[in-house]
Amino acid sequence: MATTTTAPAASAPLTQMRAPESLWRQAIRAFFRQRSAVIGLTIIVLLVLVALLAPLLAPYNPEQVLIGIEDVQKRAAPCIHLLGCAADQPQHIMGTDGNNRDEWSRIIYGARVSLYVGFLTVGFAIILGVLLGALAGYVGGWVDNLIMRVLDVLLAFPALLLAIAIVSVLGPGLINAMLAIAIVSIPAYARVMRASVLAVKQEEYVAAARVVGASPLAILLQHVMPNAISPLIVQGTLGIGTAILETAALSFLGLGAQPPTPEWGSMLSAERNQVFSAPHLVFFPGLAIMVNVLGFNLLGDGLRDALDPRLRR
Repeated sequence: MATTTTAPAASAPLTQMRAPESLWRQAIRAFFRQRSAVIGLTIIVLLVLVALLAPLLAPYNPEQVLIGIEDVQKRAAPCIHLLGCAADQPQHIMGTDGNNRDEWSRIIYGARVSLYVGFLTVGFAIILGVLLGALAGYVGGWVDNLIMRVLDVLLAFPALLLAIAIVSVLGPGLINAMLAIAIVSIPAYARVMRASVLAVKQEEYVAAARVVGASPLAILLQHVMPNAISPLIVQGTLGIGTAILETAALSFLGLGAQPPTPEWGSMLSAERNQVFSAPHLVFFPGLAIMVNVLGFNLLGDGLRDALDPRLRR
């Protein structure tokens, strides 16, 4: 008697191949694997929160002189009730400055000024640098030579000295200091953009766009620039810290923010001779500048490693 054989069970479906992870997702994962980059991002997030919540965190108006309001001496040492300061004395976490203003409130509001300076200055420099670098790299020829030689002239001068010269012509003030720093920063972004455009415009998808009849402007805006922008993200992040530091330097020299604006560089300048008699008035603004610049530098280094596949570990 012939035995009937049952049909073999349907084999389990093959495991579907997972779609390849996008480059941006890989970059994000690589970024968060770096401890220093996460520390830098945390510092920047905290600084932004401090700037946004300044009216809630600062007990006083940063420009308010406390003479006649509180019985407090100028350049008084920090007074924190929880740490043993007498309860009958007004609390000033970082003491008071030479004009009887609360140092803590001025440090808090100084975060607003520094972030405002950093983002606007770098944003302006990146916009002009991207336009000039993309035009020079894509068009080439005499246009490239003209743009790059003008930028080379700017690069021939030390950045801070050139910024001082520009502010000396325009006049002291925070806006003029920001404009001067933006101008001296343009060549760096333009050169980065030009190098990226020169590399990207040789890619096959750019040649395909030319074959199908896309205009040069459309190719530049839709294909070349979006794929050449990654290095500028890193350069811009590092540039924010540099812009904050240079603005503080100009303010320290009296060419940037003018009193009573709570800017860390001008606060250092006002109390620079009190380093031994009232060291807290020099220490806290200097510490704020250091932490701010450190945060952007760590963030920029992390972005560089994450966006460059050759540097990923």
